[in-house]
Amino acid sequence: MRSTHGHSRTKTAKHQLRIIGGRWRGRKLNVPDVEGLRPTKDIVRETLFNWLQPVLPGSVCLDAFAGSGALGFEAASRDAARVLMLEQSRLLVDTLLQAKALYSAGQVEIRFADALSHLGSCNEVFDIIFLDPPFAGDFLAQACRVLADGTCLHPGSRIYMEAARREGLPVLPEGWSWLREKRSGDVVYGLAVTANRNSS
Repeated sequence: MRSTHGHSRTKTAKHQLRIIGGRWRGRKLNVPDVEGLRPTKDIVRETLFNWLQPVLPGSVCLDAFAGSGALGFEAASRDAARVLMLEQSRLLVDTLLQAKALYSAGQVEIRFADALSHLGSCNEVFDIIFLDPPFAGDFLAQACRVLADGTCLHPGSRIYMEAARREGLPVLPEGWSWLREKRSGDVVYGLAVTANRNSS
């Protein structure tokens, strides 16, 4: 969902994606043409948020590799109490801030930050964490390890992960389990939980 780490080549062209549910249903997000940016497909977002609907309202969410903001703004649209988005592309951060202002999304906070560094020094506990890093690299497995060793999660926290189908989803840390897994084209995605109890 986000751009590759480091400096990204950018172009002036933009496209748009739509929020598919909640208070901002049908509203558009501008998506800059940034190398490596890979917004989560509509069909995948629809499935994911159907999975999350029982626990999403009132939840505290982290979109760790925010990119286009599709996952974070979708969560806020569907009544998440707070959504923190992390992104390390200045262009994408500026675009996310514009969307926040357009939607008057007071429950959304956007930070210019490296996701792995933030997860390693996290001082806030999240109910739902979205992990959709660049496919190039080992960011997903690294993020899982950092989360498992840190203090961002509580028993029953949900962690969404998206990966290239050819690579597959990572082996889960001890104490985590898969609630759902699915494939869509060249993408595989799943929802994990940090404990077997309190899952739905």
